[in-house]
Amino acid sequence: MSTAKQDVRQMLDWLPEDCSLEDIQYHLYVAEKVQRGSRRAETEGTLSQTQVERKLAKWLDR
Repeated sequence: MSTAKQDVRQMLDWLPEDCSLEDIQYHLYVAEKVQRGSRRAETEGTLSQTQVERKLAKWLDR
């Protein structure tokens, strides 16, 4: 398992040299959201496609 510092270094190496601070902040934000979602899926489980479609149908029916 890598540390947050190692993850940031790897991301910085991957980003182009002319990226802005805003670009870096955006990528850090997205990486955190993905990691948080993965941890949540591991602890709380996930939904099947059918379950998601049923839940969304309530919002999409007009």
